[in-house]
Amino acid sequence: MDDVLSVLDEAAGWLDMQGISQWPALFEAALVEEAISRGETWPVEVGVEVAGTVTVDRSDPLWADAGGTAAYVHRMAVRRWAAGLGAVILGWATETARQQGADALRLDCVKSNDRPRSYYEERGFVHRGDVPVGGAPSEATAGWSCS
Repeated sequence: MDDVLSVLDEAAGWLDMQGISQWPALFEAALVEEAISRGETWPVEVGVEVAGTVTVDRSDPLWADAGGTAAYVHRMAVRRWAAGLGAVILGWATETARQQGADALRLDCVKSNDRPRSYYEERGFVHRGDVPVGGAPSEATAGWSCS
């Protein structure tokens, strides 16, 4: 739990310094403990250091109207010294989704955050549309899918 929260907090701080309001400044344990207890959240190690984290869920209400079976990437983050690790994590998540019988791997990001939008496209994800969501940090979320 502590390692996952530390990575998420570092990533959230970096996003904030870039002027991107996507995550809370500090993650509360309650935001991740259910996914950890279900075995859907993993710390990602490089050597003996925790360098990142990712959650791969089997459902997401944002995608309720999408057909097929899918897995959903949430809270993927890497420490700044491990830049580049995200592509490895997405590859692992794609393979994990396939092994679990999913037809697609889906994710979302804040619509106004152009950097991950390009990043996901470069890795084979296709923009599937924007969905309005109420409340902070954004009023719209862009959805992406990779089959």
